Amino acid sequence: MKNFTSVKDVKDPGGLVKRALEIKTNPFTPDFARGKRAGLIFLNPSLRTRLSSQVAVQNLGAEAIVLDIGKDGWALEFEDGVKMNGNKAEHIKEAAGVMGQYFDVLGVRTFPELKDRNTDYSEQLLNAFIRYSGLPVVSLESATRHPLQSLADWMTIEENWKKSERPKVVITWAPHVKALPQAVPNSFVEWMREAPVDLTITHPEGYELAEEFAGGVPVEYDQMKALEGADFVYVKNWSSYKQYGQILSQDESWSFGNEQLAVTNNAKVMHCLPVRRGLVIKDEILDGPNAIHLQQAKNRVYSAQAVFAELFTSSNSSL
Repeated sequence: MKNFTSVKDVKDPGGLVKRALEIKTNPFTPDFARGKRAGLIFLNPSLRTRLSSQVAVQNLGAEAIVLDIGKDGWALEFEDGVKMNGNKAEHIKEAAGVMGQYFDVLGVRTFPELKDRNTDYSEQLLNAFIRYSGLPVVSLESATRHPLQSLADWMTIEENWKKSERPKVVITWAPHVKALPQAVPNSFVEWMREAPVDLTITHPEGYELAEEFAGGVPVEYDQMKALEGADFVYVKNWSSYKQYGQILSQDESWSFGNEQLAVTNNAKVMHCLPVRRGLVIKDEILDGPNAIHLQQAKNRVYSAQAVFAELFTSSNSSL
């Protein structure tokens, strides 16, 4: 594994899930990566990703150094061939090149502007760090994917499913007050296509995900019908991909509550956080026995730890 930006970077996704679960049983290995250093670069806010990545790196005995570009670093220019006579003080070529001299692995968190789909889906920012740092790069969320979250999600499903048959997993859109990217649903669908589950996507018309992620996955526009018999329900908002970045609906009947839960197979309810209580998921669910969002958040440490362990040791991983 040379980088970790999507499930496509992992030769054996199920094996990586297994390794993360094994790490969870004994996470403190201070001699594993002693003397190694990870740079965690944030171009947008973070709580779980920032904290879990720091804890993961430190559990391995390595040093984690966090840089918030918006507060701690110079404004970066990512375009080639420009005359830098504006408000950008440093080019990514130099910034990432310097980071390549200081660290062994980089973690990078970017965020889409939700204005131009082609620009966002080209992953210009993430790819620039990969190209110019010369280091293995872990995506701490990008414009199109959130692979560490998806790895933790798969871990969480494994922990909560002990039956021989495949579970029914449903990812359902929910309303939100602002336009959010497709990164989490894209990534979750991408990883679940590799997992031993039966996946269904449900959302109002107009919220179809990109074909590269959701092509061939059943889509149901009737939420209640989609939820019938579900064993796991992942609740998440996203903005339109076709009418890029737009909010097409704020239908609160899609908010997940006991009414929706009643048609499932007593499903475990998942969310990546942060969650808008009472809007995306109702308190009756979040404070009830079916919610496993905090377990997902805990597993963020061990998903990150498994990935950083691989990249600290070798770019020729068997996973």
